[in-house]
Amino acid sequence: MANSSCVTEFLLLGFSSLGELQLVLFMIFLCLYLIILNGNITIISVICLDHSLHTPMHFFLCVLSTSEIFYTIVILPKMLINLLSVFRTLSFVSCASQMYFFLGFAVTNCLLLGVMGYDRYTAICQPLHYPILMSWRVCGQLISTCIVSGFLISLLGTTLVFSLPFCGSNKVNHYFCDISPVIHLAYAGSYINELVIFICGVLVLIVPLIFICISYGFIVSTILKILSVEGKRKAFSTCVSHLIVVIIHYGCASFVYLRPSAKHINTSGKDRLVTVTYTIITTVKPCGIQPQEQRCTAGHSENDCEEGVFY
Repeated sequence: MANSSCVTEFLLLGFSSLGELQLVLFMIFLCLYLIILNGNITIISVICLDHSLHTPMHFFLCVLSTSEIFYTIVILPKMLINLLSVFRTLSFVSCASQMYFFLGFAVTNCLLLGVMGYDRYTAICQPLHYPILMSWRVCGQLISTCIVSGFLISLLGTTLVFSLPFCGSNKVNHYFCDISPVIHLAYAGSYINELVIFICGVLVLIVPLIFICISYGFIVSTILKILSVEGKRKAFSTCVSHLIVVIIHYGCASFVYLRPSAKHINTSGKDRLVTVTYTIITTVKPCGIQPQEQRCTAGHSENDCEEGVFY
């Protein structure tokens, strides 16, 4: 693809128009980057070392944290370098690679959030069947499906973008190679390519979000039936962190990607600010690790479960 294109490298404008504020942004993003790495590595380490946390809920959290580490590595180091450097170029192949891995981990995270919603649904609404519905074999299959699907969709999106000819401007009005600002530079835009990418965005964002909303509808209904206040608190506490990340992530991502015209996406400072929110801020998870998974055991009766008996 690079040989057939007039453009051999892209210039990432990012926050170059902010002048002296770039140094301040560098310090802020560097601190956030270190917090993200430290937080996610801590979560992974604690879950791996504490056998009481070897449960499906924490297994999904561990995989999500691992995905988010690579997700930020794809974007933040290059962005930090660009904030201090005069030369903010990225080769054609490097831009395509960055887009592929960014989209791969981003889609994987969206699907993982949907799977985590299903996990919370089964733990709270189907506690007696939880060991069967969320066996380790099922968990492994769900994780594998999320990863494979995420990178297949990413491959499709990246191929559709870089199959277009780039013979005009090479200035990407963004701080990394995202779909919309790059496809806007194509010499001859393809309506079909943009339509397929938009449909994939709808499927990746809307379908899991609808699934999560339905799951939480059943969860809230079940929690309201629990008689004890402590039982309600324990049940709800397992969902708060996940719900906060879902709202921020899907809200910001939908604002950026679910607008049909690519020509108006990610070209303004407001869009870049929203993108920063869902690519960086959401990875600083407000996730508290529960010492034990809060669900009813098979040894408890249904009355115990309704009254909020957890272990």
